[in-house]
Amino acid sequence: MTAPDRVLVVGASAAGLSTVESLRRKGFQGPITVLGDESHAPYDRPPLSKQVLSGAWAPDRAALRKQEMLAALDAEFVLGAEATGLDPKTRTVRTAAGHELRAEAVVLATGVRARTLPGQDDLTGVHVLRTLDDALALRADLLISSRLVVVGEGVLGAEIAATARTLGLDVTMTGPQPAPMALQVGPMVSKLLADLHTDRGVRLRLGTGVVGLDGADGRVTGVRLDTGELLAADVVLVAIGAAPATDWLKDSGLQLDNGVVCDSRCRAAEGIYAVGDLARWHHEQFGELIRLENRTNATEQAAAVAGVIMGEDQPYVPVPYFWTDQFDVKIQVHGRLPIGAEVDLVDGDQAGGRFVARYRDSGVVTGVLGWNMPKQTRLRRQEIVDALASPAAASARP
Repeated sequence: MTAPDRVLVVGASAAGLSTVESLRRKGFQGPITVLGDESHAPYDRPPLSKQVLSGAWAPDRAALRKQEMLAALDAEFVLGAEATGLDPKTRTVRTAAGHELRAEAVVLATGVRARTLPGQDDLTGVHVLRTLDDALALRADLLISSRLVVVGEGVLGAEIAATARTLGLDVTMTGPQPAPMALQVGPMVSKLLADLHTDRGVRLRLGTGVVGLDGADGRVTGVRLDTGELLAADVVLVAIGAAPATDWLKDSGLQLDNGVVCDSRCRAAEGIYAVGDLARWHHEQFGELIRLENRTNATEQAAAVAGVIMGEDQPYVPVPYFWTDQFDVKIQVHGRLPIGAEVDLVDGDQAGGRFVARYRDSGVVTGVLGWNMPKQTRLRRQEIVDALASPAAASARP
């Protein structure tokens, strides 16, 4: 397989930029165009809910690269230009302005869009957090408010609740799960997170659903629960997950099912690839389609796709990884933490506020979680790698 003459990357966030950098590192010398719907140069998303929202960082510190480093890539960045369609046969992308861009290889990296509640667009003071502009708008509202209700108890909701509490706001978190991040980390660790948030003054109103928003004079005043209870609010942050940004691909003929469906090389069609939050690819070691929404995957998957574009023929088989910072706790997760997994502590202890938990499914190690123990957690990652290579794990794959 020969390298294409020209590459077009649709999406100018971490996955898109990492694709460009990986192509250049691997020796690609042809033209590269990066199409982004935001006007900002590529920036990092994890700091938005923490350092940028808190004010610890100026917004420009979230930039992924300085302008001179972007210029050194010798790539054309077309920003503020939304992609509206793709013809995979001719590998042509259409934009909202009516322009058409063609390339021999097209990399899709448009990420996800935050889900919203019915009626929230009709009220000021109701926010989502996905973009830099979202973070700045939320921060501006928090600085003139005293009561925040966070709708959503997942990673993003928990991070924002922690950040807002450190800013001095009265914070209430609500959502259907019994504890923060219950779906992501299981009952033992989510109970510890519940205790952490409660001890720091976050009110938890969990295990209940949200049925609507109340407002007055066009401004939100509260969140109504399915119990009939009304949570008073000056500001509401909606963190109920995100959906892959595939609307612009609906007429492309690509397989769209919770993302862009790809083979084990992250190839959606001949000359068409997907990376980052958008990609749902066949993980050969897991034996199933998976999609990952995290910063580490954006970089690693981009490097893998750049390799395929340059003629390498290797499946993308990462050990999933994500982290979260809440108050003074750093949680790191390697692998997968299935619901109902057996959990045992293998380093440290809960009382000391530092530990590593190992997760096993039918006796096979599937993941490790570290609570303020980054080095030991990273070392334990090898147990997951060994388990994936074992005959027992291979026989259990679909």
